[in-house]
Amino acid sequence: MPDRDKSRVDLDGVPETLLWNLYQRATEARRPDAVLRDPKAVELVDSLDYPFADRFGAGSFGQWQALRALRFDQEVRRFLTEHPGGQVVALGEGLETQFWRVDDGRVRWLTVDLPETVELRTRLFPDDPPRRRTLAGSALDDEWTAQVEPAEGLLLSAQGLLMYFQPDEVHRLIAGCAERFPGATMVFDGVPPWFSRRTLSGRMTNAQGYQAPPMPWAVDAAEKARLRALPNIAEVRDLRPPRGRGPLYGAVFPVLNRLRPVRELGVTGLPIMTARFAAST
Repeated sequence: MPDRDKSRVDLDGVPETLLWNLYQRATEARRPDAVLRDPKAVELVDSLDYPFADRFGAGSFGQWQALRALRFDQEVRRFLTEHPGGQVVALGEGLETQFWRVDDGRVRWLTVDLPETVELRTRLFPDDPPRRRTLAGSALDDEWTAQVEPAEGLLLSAQGLLMYFQPDEVHRLIAGCAERFPGATMVFDGVPPWFSRRTLSGRMTNAQGYQAPPMPWAVDAAEKARLRALPNIAEVRDLRPPRGRGPLYGAVFPVLNRLRPVRELGVTGLPIMTARFAAST
């Protein structure tokens, strides 16, 4: 029987992935030794009428997902230290709860996401404060750029988004942002080629039958070279996942992540990068 006190969720395809990400973070956050403190994620999972465990299993990727989120948090905190009162634009944010983890009381936060996701976010987060706004639309459209206020510094974030686009769409988005927002920074992630191929062939399925949607954009050394060659890109730099808990995430993966060829394979975590846009002349 559905719990009438819980909010019902009906999503599929790419939008459903936001529930997978949320569930993994909340699973990790429930641990007393969690690598990521995320009480808002736990609160959301508990408030939703959705069969998380039946759909996604036991949350065995909790630490893996939390370390990815933590790396993005570190970049946002670094930006806010250097640019007090700056703006963070979170593209395709889904049900990410990063604002509550990194809010310094001054950041101006803009979420851009698909209409069905915005409807869900608005239902779950009904009281947007003046510093946190939400816009419905695709990151690939230009409308959201008119709402950006970069005067005090700008960080663009695309966590768990770009891999669902075609390569030319990713290039167009990043190059367009670099042209419109000189001097800004963008932090984003992708998937390695083997991971992309498995999703495109429909072979990325868990024991419960959940199948990850196609992810056409893959990142390897050649793709990073193409990103560096885009107009107005000053730098593209790899970001290593932080050290985690236990022998695997706390010892083995950190050592392997020092080796670029291993890091490129994406077995220790999805590729995370930051792109710095050239300043205007």
